[in-house]
Amino acid sequence: LTTAATCSLLTTAAACALLTTAAAEGMNDSGGDILSSARLAVEYVDSMLPENPLQGPFRSAWGYMISNYTKFQIATWGSLLVHELVYFIFCLPGFIFQFIPYMQKYKIQQDKPETWEKQWNCFKVLLFNHFCIQLPMICGTYYFTEFFNIPYTWDTMPRWYMLLAQCFGCAVVEDTWHYFLHRLLHHRKIYKYIHKMHHDFSSPFGMQAEYAHPLETVILGAGFFIGIMIFCNHVMLLWAWVAFRLLETIDVHSGYDIPINPLHLIPFYAGSRFHDFHHMNFIGNYASTFTYWDKIFGTDSQFNTYYAKLANKKDPDDKKVK
Repeated sequence: LTTAATCSLLTTAAACALLTTAAAEGMNDSGGDILSSARLAVEYVDSMLPENPLQGPFRSAWGYMISNYTKFQIATWGSLLVHELVYFIFCLPGFIFQFIPYMQKYKIQQDKPETWEKQWNCFKVLLFNHFCIQLPMICGTYYFTEFFNIPYTWDTMPRWYMLLAQCFGCAVVEDTWHYFLHRLLHHRKIYKYIHKMHHDFSSPFGMQAEYAHPLETVILGAGFFIGIMIFCNHVMLLWAWVAFRLLETIDVHSGYDIPINPLHLIPFYAGSRFHDFHHMNFIGNYASTFTYWDKIFGTDSQFNTYYAKLANKKDPDDKKVK
């Protein structure tokens, strides 16, 4: 990338972010009627569903939390607890897969197994990033919620379908930020100083999702908060978005392409094979969640060529077995 191309890339990223924000703010215009109708339809379906048996215990637990802890404790230590529990619980299946011979047929780069040394080094860097880089950022959550008057109460909590829609909106915004800034971090003049660390593993595994240089953690992590500033109307969305984003990034870094994966139901979802190629090839497939930005700018061309060649190499017997 030249200096002019770099400026163009940043300008495009800013424009896309502004367009996304404008689209979110313009929901009440031409598309307002459609969205209102869709919401009414979802609310009707929701009213027909049986009562969730977990709602009562969850409401009691939420009420206990609100009554016994301050907003600062909930926003800070609650967010840290959600992040750590979700991260390592979602990493667990991929960690277990390496010990199950049957699962190896789903490993994308089968010639590059995980090693204890790599996983231990990754774990140590994770602990540093989580508690020395991310925790100070999490400490600002309380002040963020106070500044934007984001409620904590049970009665103001959005319904499940609104949380899903808001998480999807956050994912679209974050994916846009991630594509352009991630691509910029691959610029030959700065790659070796920041993003090269994340590429220490050419064959990724789930726990490596947040293995990165501290500056990268801040630069790419900023995209996480843009969607929150647009869509957040309850502290629950913060935690739901944390859970969704961690599930997605651990999945694409897992190194396994599991055929039965509910995330593949998400429109334009990239998946593990798409991002695994980025680690193997170092070029292309820059988006975090979706495929459309790479398709629009042609940065998925090497990925498409590679898998087209693999498909041509397979003989008819292999195709029948598949």
